[in-house]
Amino acid sequence: MTSSIPSFWKDRFKASGIHLGISLVLAVLAGALVFGLWYPYPYREISGGRELFLLLVSVDVVLGPLITLAIFDRRKPGRELIRDLTVVGLIQLAALGYGLWSVFVARPVYLVFEYSRFVVVHAVDVPLDMLGQAPANLQSLPLMGPKLLSLRPFKDNNEKVNATLAALQGATLSARPDFWQSYAAGTADVLQNAKPVTGLKSRFPTWVNAIDSTLAATGRKSDTLVYVPMIGRKSYWTVFLDPISAEVVGFMPLDSF
Repeated sequence: MTSSIPSFWKDRFKASGIHLGISLVLAVLAGALVFGLWYPYPYREISGGRELFLLLVSVDVVLGPLITLAIFDRRKPGRELIRDLTVVGLIQLAALGYGLWSVFVARPVYLVFEYSRFVVVHAVDVPLDMLGQAPANLQSLPLMGPKLLSLRPFKDNNEKVNATLAALQGATLSARPDFWQSYAAGTADVLQNAKPVTGLKSRFPTWVNAIDSTLAATGRKSDTLVYVPMIGRKSYWTVFLDPISAEVVGFMPLDSF
Protein backbone atom coordinates (compact mmCIF):
# COMPACT_ATOMS: atom_id res chain seq x y z
CA MET A 1 0.00 0.00 0.00
CA THR A 2 2.85 2.34 0.86
CA SER A 3 4.41 1.94 -2.57
CA SER A 4 1.25 3.22 -4.25
CA ILE A 5 1.33 6.58 -2.43
CA PRO A 6 4.24 8.19 -4.38
CA SER A 7 2.70 7.10 -7.69
CA PHE A 8 -0.68 8.51 -6.64
CA TRP A 9 0.79 11.95 -5.93
CA LYS A 10 3.08 11.78 -8.96
CA ASP A 11 0.04 11.47 -11.22
CA ARG A 12 -1.68 14.36 -9.48
CA PHE A 13 1.33 16.66 -9.72
CA LYS A 14 1.82 15.74 -13.36
CA ALA A 15 -1.81 16.52 -14.22
CA SER A 16 -1.66 19.75 -12.22
CA GLY A 17 1.60 20.74 -13.97
CA ILE A 18 0.09 20.15 -17.41
CA HIS A 19 -2.93 22.21 -16.37
CA LEU A 20 -0.62 24.98 -15.12
CA GLY A 21 1.26 25.01 -18.43
CA ILE A 22 -1.97 25.35 -20.43
CA SER A 23 -3.17 28.08 -18.05
CA LEU A 24 0.07 30.03 -18.47
CA VAL A 25 -0.17 29.85 -22.27
CA LEU A 26 -3.74 31.20 -22.12
CA ALA A 27 -2.63 33.93 -19.70
CA VAL A 28 0.17 35.00 -22.07
CA LEU A 29 -2.26 35.16 -24.99
CA ALA A 30 -4.74 37.14 -22.88
CA GLY A 31 -1.92 39.48 -21.81
CA ALA A 32 -0.96 40.10 -25.44
CA LEU A 33 -4.56 41.07 -26.17
CA VAL A 34 -4.92 43.31 -23.12
CA PHE A 35 -1.57 45.10 -23.24
CA GLY A 36 -1.06 44.97 -26.99
CA LEU A 37 -4.46 46.37 -27.94
CA TRP A 38 -6.59 47.63 -25.07
CA TYR A 39 -4.00 49.02 -22.66
CA PRO A 40 -0.84 49.97 -24.60
CA TYR A 41 1.78 52.00 -22.76
CA PRO A 42 1.25 54.26 -20.85
CA TYR A 43 -2.42 53.36 -20.30
CA ARG A 44 -1.60 50.07 -18.56
CA GLU A 45 -0.21 52.29 -15.78
CA ILE A 46 -2.48 55.33 -16.07
CA SER A 47 -5.70 53.32 -16.20
CA GLY A 48 -4.77 50.54 -13.80
CA GLY A 49 -5.09 47.84 -16.46
CA ARG A 50 -1.95 46.02 -15.38
CA GLU A 51 -3.02 45.59 -11.74
CA LEU A 52 -6.56 44.52 -12.65
CA PHE A 53 -5.38 42.01 -15.27
CA LEU A 54 -2.65 40.51 -13.08
CA LEU A 55 -5.05 40.08 -10.17
CA LEU A 56 -7.70 38.32 -12.24
CA VAL A 57 -5.30 36.15 -14.22
CA SER A 58 -3.16 35.21 -11.21
CA VAL A 59 -6.21 33.91 -9.36
CA ASP A 60 -7.39 32.06 -12.46
CA VAL A 61 -3.99 30.50 -13.23
CA VAL A 62 -3.40 29.38 -9.63
CA LEU A 63 -6.86 28.05 -8.77
CA GLY A 64 -7.33 25.83 -11.84
CA PRO A 65 -4.19 23.70 -11.35
CA LEU A 66 -4.83 23.55 -7.60
CA ILE A 67 -8.32 22.16 -8.17
CA THR A 68 -6.87 19.63 -10.61
CA LEU A 69 -4.31 18.63 -7.97
CA ALA A 70 -7.16 18.05 -5.53
CA ILE A 71 -9.52 16.07 -7.79
CA PHE A 72 -7.25 14.12 -10.16
CA ASP A 73 -7.36 10.41 -9.37
CA ARG A 74 -6.67 7.64 -11.90
CA ARG A 75 -8.72 5.25 -9.77
CA LYS A 76 -11.87 7.09 -10.86
CA PRO A 77 -13.75 5.68 -13.86
CA GLY A 78 -12.42 7.30 -17.06
CA ARG A 79 -15.71 8.99 -17.90
CA GLU A 80 -15.99 10.49 -14.40
CA LEU A 81 -12.40 11.78 -14.47
CA ILE A 82 -12.91 13.39 -17.89
CA ARG A 83 -16.14 14.97 -16.65
CA ASP A 84 -14.45 16.41 -13.56
CA LEU A 85 -11.53 17.86 -15.55
CA THR A 86 -13.90 19.26 -18.18
CA VAL A 87 -15.96 21.02 -15.51
CA VAL A 88 -12.81 22.52 -13.97
CA GLY A 89 -11.61 23.70 -17.40
CA LEU A 90 -14.97 25.26 -18.26
CA ILE A 91 -15.16 27.06 -14.92
CA GLN A 92 -11.64 28.37 -15.41
CA LEU A 93 -12.38 29.54 -18.95
CA ALA A 94 -15.57 31.22 -17.74
CA ALA A 95 -13.60 33.01 -15.01
CA LEU A 96 -10.95 34.08 -17.53
CA GLY A 97 -13.66 35.29 -19.91
CA TYR A 98 -15.34 37.28 -17.14
CA GLY A 99 -11.98 38.77 -16.17
CA LEU A 100 -11.23 39.79 -19.76
CA TRP A 101 -14.70 41.29 -20.09
CA SER A 102 -14.16 43.32 -16.91
CA VAL A 103 -10.84 44.62 -18.26
CA PHE A 104 -12.45 45.30 -21.66
CA VAL A 105 -15.33 47.43 -20.35
CA ALA A 106 -12.90 49.43 -18.21
CA ARG A 107 -10.44 49.98 -21.09
CA PRO A 108 -9.29 53.48 -22.11
CA VAL A 109 -10.95 54.50 -25.37
CA TYR A 110 -9.96 58.14 -25.89
CA LEU A 111 -7.31 60.62 -24.86
CA VAL A 112 -9.33 63.82 -24.99
CA PHE A 113 -8.04 67.39 -24.99
CA GLU A 114 -10.46 69.08 -22.61
CA TYR A 115 -9.84 72.81 -23.17
CA SER A 116 -6.66 73.08 -21.07
CA ARG A 117 -5.66 69.51 -20.26
CA PHE A 118 -5.78 65.94 -21.53
CA VAL A 119 -8.18 63.49 -19.92
CA VAL A 120 -8.18 59.71 -20.37
CA VAL A 121 -11.73 58.51 -21.07
CA HIS A 122 -12.66 54.88 -20.38
CA ALA A 123 -15.42 52.87 -22.02
CA VAL A 124 -17.29 52.58 -18.73
CA ASP A 125 -17.34 56.39 -18.39
CA VAL A 126 -19.17 57.03 -21.67
CA PRO A 127 -23.00 57.17 -21.55
CA LEU A 128 -23.85 54.79 -24.38
CA ASP A 129 -27.26 56.40 -24.88
CA MET A 130 -25.45 59.60 -25.90
CA LEU A 131 -23.19 58.03 -28.54
CA GLY A 132 -25.71 58.91 -31.24
CA GLN A 133 -25.02 62.59 -30.52
CA ALA A 134 -21.35 62.26 -31.46
CA PRO A 135 -20.08 62.98 -34.99
CA ALA A 136 -20.89 60.11 -37.36
CA ASN A 137 -17.35 58.65 -37.29
CA LEU A 138 -17.25 58.66 -33.46
CA GLN A 139 -20.46 56.82 -32.67
CA SER A 140 -18.73 53.60 -31.65
CA LEU A 141 -15.95 53.13 -29.10
CA PRO A 142 -12.49 52.05 -30.34
CA LEU A 143 -11.53 48.40 -29.91
CA MET A 144 -7.86 48.71 -30.85
CA GLY A 145 -6.56 51.12 -28.21
CA PRO A 146 -7.22 54.75 -27.26
CA LYS A 147 -7.61 57.40 -29.96
CA LEU A 148 -7.07 61.16 -29.77
CA LEU A 149 -10.02 63.56 -29.57
CA SER A 150 -10.71 67.13 -28.54
CA LEU A 151 -13.82 68.90 -27.29
CA ARG A 152 -15.68 71.43 -29.42
CA PRO A 153 -16.14 74.99 -28.12
CA PHE A 154 -19.32 75.75 -26.16
CA LYS A 155 -22.09 77.12 -28.33
CA ASP A 156 -22.91 79.83 -25.81
CA ASN A 157 -22.52 80.74 -22.16
CA ASN A 158 -25.73 78.94 -21.24
CA GLU A 159 -24.39 75.64 -22.59
CA LYS A 160 -21.13 76.22 -20.72
CA VAL A 161 -22.93 76.77 -17.41
CA ASN A 162 -25.14 73.69 -17.89
CA ALA A 163 -22.18 71.53 -18.85
CA THR A 164 -20.20 72.73 -15.84
CA LEU A 165 -23.09 71.96 -13.49
CA ALA A 166 -23.49 68.51 -15.05
CA ALA A 167 -19.74 67.90 -14.61
CA LEU A 168 -20.04 68.72 -10.91
CA GLN A 169 -22.68 66.00 -10.69
CA GLY A 170 -20.36 63.44 -12.32
CA ALA A 171 -21.08 63.89 -16.06
CA THR A 172 -17.45 64.47 -17.08
CA LEU A 173 -17.16 66.77 -20.09
CA SER A 174 -14.54 64.63 -21.85
CA ALA A 175 -16.82 61.57 -21.65
CA ARG A 176 -19.79 63.32 -23.27
CA PRO A 177 -20.10 62.31 -26.95
CA ASP A 178 -22.11 65.46 -27.76
CA PHE A 179 -18.95 67.54 -27.15
CA TRP A 180 -16.51 65.35 -29.09
CA GLN A 181 -14.72 66.49 -32.22
CA SER A 182 -11.64 65.31 -34.05
CA TYR A 183 -8.25 66.00 -32.51
CA ALA A 184 -7.23 67.90 -35.62
CA ALA A 185 -10.12 70.32 -35.10
CA GLY A 186 -8.72 71.25 -31.69
CA THR A 187 -5.03 71.47 -32.62
CA ALA A 188 -4.92 75.27 -32.38
CA ASP A 189 -6.39 75.16 -28.85
CA VAL A 190 -3.97 72.41 -27.83
CA LEU A 191 -0.96 74.46 -28.92
CA GLN A 192 -2.35 77.63 -27.37
CA ASN A 193 -2.52 75.92 -23.98
CA ALA A 194 0.73 73.97 -24.28
CA LYS A 195 3.84 75.24 -22.49
CA PRO A 196 7.57 74.84 -23.26
CA VAL A 197 9.26 71.82 -21.72
CA THR A 198 12.17 74.07 -20.68
CA GLY A 199 9.74 75.77 -18.29
CA LEU A 200 8.73 72.37 -16.91
CA LYS A 201 12.35 71.73 -15.95
CA SER A 202 12.48 75.06 -14.13
CA ARG A 203 9.34 74.18 -12.17
CA PHE A 204 10.55 70.68 -11.26
CA PRO A 205 14.36 70.76 -10.95
CA THR A 206 14.44 67.34 -9.25
CA TRP A 207 12.76 65.83 -12.30
CA VAL A 208 15.22 67.17 -14.89
CA ASN A 209 17.03 63.85 -15.37
CA ALA A 210 13.75 61.92 -15.60
CA ILE A 211 12.41 64.41 -18.16
CA ASP A 212 15.59 64.18 -20.24
CA SER A 213 15.49 60.38 -20.05
CA THR A 214 11.86 60.28 -21.19
CA LEU A 215 12.54 62.64 -24.08
CA ALA A 216 15.69 60.77 -25.10
CA ALA A 217 13.49 57.74 -25.76
CA THR A 218 11.49 59.85 -28.23
CA GLY A 219 14.60 61.12 -30.00
CA ARG A 220 13.57 64.71 -29.29
CA LYS A 221 15.20 67.47 -27.25
CA SER A 222 13.35 69.39 -24.58
CA ASP A 223 13.72 72.74 -26.36
CA THR A 224 11.82 71.33 -29.37
CA LEU A 225 8.75 70.19 -27.43
CA VAL A 226 5.83 71.51 -25.41
CA TYR A 227 3.71 69.85 -22.73
CA VAL A 228 0.15 69.67 -21.44
CA PRO A 229 -0.98 68.12 -18.10
CA MET A 230 -3.07 64.95 -18.20
CA ILE A 231 -5.60 63.36 -15.85
CA GLY A 232 -5.70 59.57 -15.67
CA ARG A 233 -7.88 57.25 -13.64
CA LYS A 234 -5.84 57.48 -10.46
CA SER A 235 -2.97 59.82 -11.18
CA TYR A 236 -1.75 62.90 -13.03
CA TRP A 237 0.70 62.65 -15.90
CA THR A 238 2.32 64.94 -18.47
CA VAL A 239 1.94 64.68 -22.25
CA PHE A 240 4.76 65.88 -24.51
CA LEU A 241 3.80 67.33 -27.89
CA ASP A 242 5.30 68.59 -31.10
CA PRO A 243 4.94 72.42 -31.00
CA ILE A 244 3.81 72.63 -34.63
CA SER A 245 1.58 69.63 -35.29
CA ALA A 246 0.48 68.95 -31.66
CA GLU A 247 1.42 65.30 -32.27
CA VAL A 248 1.76 63.35 -29.02
CA VAL A 249 5.36 62.17 -28.74
CA GLY A 250 5.70 61.02 -25.13
CA PHE A 251 4.32 60.66 -21.61
CA MET A 252 5.68 60.70 -18.10
CA PRO A 253 4.13 60.25 -14.62
CA LEU A 254 4.65 63.87 -13.53
CA ASP A 255 1.87 66.05 -12.13
CA SER A 256 2.47 69.27 -14.09
CA PHE A 257 -0.75 71.07 -13.17
